[in-house]
Parts: sequence; C-alpha cells; structure tokens
Amino acid sequence: KGPSAFIPLQEILQDGMENSLRQLLIEAFVSAGRVDNITMVMGLHPQYLSSFWKTQCLLLRMDGPLPYHKRHYIAIMAAARHQCSYLVGLHMGEFLQVGGNPAWLQGLHCAPPKLRNLNEINKLLAHRPWLITKEHIEALLKTGENSWSLAELVQALVLLTHYHSLASFVFGCGINPEEDQDGGQGCWPPPTHSDSSPVFEDSMGGSGARDAMQEVEVLMERMKLLRESQQEEEGVTQEEMETRFEMEKTESLLVAPSDLVDHSLQSNVLCFVEDPEFGYKDFTRRGEQAPPTFRAQ
Repeated sequence: KGPSAFIPLQEILQDGMENSLRQLLIEAFVSAGRVDNITMVMGLHPQYLSSFWKTQCLLLRMDGPLPYHKRHYIAIMAAARHQCSYLVGLHMGEFLQVGGNPAWLQGLHCAPPKLRNLNEINKLLAHRPWLITKEHIEALLKTGENSWSLAELVQALVLLTHYHSLASFVFGCGINPEEDQDGGQGCWPPPTHSDSSPVFEDSMGGSGARDAMQEVEVLMERMKLLRESQQEEEGVTQEEMETRFEMEKTESLLVAPSDLVDHSLQSNVLCFVEDPEFGYKDFTRRGEQAPPTFRAQ
C-alpha cells in the first residue's frame, strides 16, 4: 500500500517534513489538483524533486511550440513503448483535462498522421538509440502537410526521452497506481517470457517462482551441452568457452526474445504501440569485436 511497493508508507510520510518539501507538495497540488505517487516518492530527495518538478512544468505547462494536448499524447506514446501502464493512464487523464480529443485514446491509429510519424523515432529512442541517423530527423522535417518544425521536433524528442527515462523510475521505485486509476501494472515491468501469467503472482512461490526455476533448469541443461561439446571439439580455449557461457546466459535469462510479446498487457497500453516485437538488442556482446563508436565528453 502507499505510493511505492518497495518503500514503507511511514518513510515517505515523515512527521518532520522539511518546509521546502512541504511547499513543493503544496505547489504540486495547486498546479495539478493532486500530488501523484511519483512526487510523493521523489519527495524523499527534495532537491531532486524541485529540479524535476520545474523541468516537468516547463515541458508540459509552460510556453512552447506544441499544444498541451499533443505534449501529453507524446508522453503516452513514450510510456507505452516501455509498457508502463502507470504513466499511460496518468497522461490519458491529463490529455482529456486539457481538451484532447477522446477518439485519439482509442489507439495510435486514431491520432493525426503528424503524431503517428513519431512512431519510428520513438521506438528507436526507447530501445536502440544508436540506430538513429540524420535521415530520421530529415524525414520528419521535410516540407509537407504533416511536417514538423524544428522547434516542435526538439520539444517532441525531449518529451520522448524524458518519459522513456521516467518509465524506468516508475518500475525501479515500484510506483503503485493512483487510487483513481483502474489497477494496471504500475510497479512491475512487463514479463520477459511467453507465459501470460503474472511474474509476481505470489510473493513467495506461485507460478513466478516455478517459471524462474524452469528457466534455471533450461540454462543448466544448455551449459551441460556446451561442456560436452567442448570436450568433443579440439582447440577450444577457456576464453572462448566463457564467451559462449555468457551468451547462453544472456539469451536465456536477460534478453526477451524479440518474437514473444506479452499480449496480456492492458489494451490501453498496446493500442499506442506499433511494431511491438521491436525491442532492445545488445549493442555489443562480450567476446565479439565491438563496433566503432563515437565518444564525446
């Protein structure tokens, strides 16, 4: 219970709350009509919350080239890409409050083409940002009925990256859904396996524990086969075997297969995602020659 599944409520609602934090929470309430769970949890670090709140207000409520309802729709697109139903639900409400067209909330296919054109760069920024080239920017800026101005596009890209990052904060801090939100997976990231049952069905044991044990057993079986193949092959060095073990472990447990999508997610999230199979792919693997990178201080 409370704003976070990981942090006790009494830790968040401290009696000796600093005046600066109290003032911040009052400002948040006056501005948004409520104090959301993200603000409550971030209030454990008042200075950080102050910077975050100013940035958030600047992006969503202050002057800028994009209308307010489009800013919230872009936030929905970004959060949906990471399957963060907490943020999607939050900004669906905000979108309607600032006069957004309810028909757009039926899915990305109902949004104007100009917003839909952000889909490609949204998925790349969310999962494989190193693939973005100047051609992606040029395609959005080219003259035409649905073209973006440079100022609009800059604000849109900042919103996308901001909400990709905020989705990680929501998952990492176990942010619970607001009381007026219809459930949702506010704190748990989407599962990385094909079983549609919740990963955390029971806090101890249950299907989540069974699935984890099965994955470990499969991994152990693969390791055993690798050892046997090493004995059969001649000239396989220890370093090569470590590389193979690492790749097996990563592919088995850490990286979700690209052809598996958890369709049990609420439809109010998946309807804003095109090409849901597109996800993170290792930029480089241990033991392989690293691709050339551009490094800037």
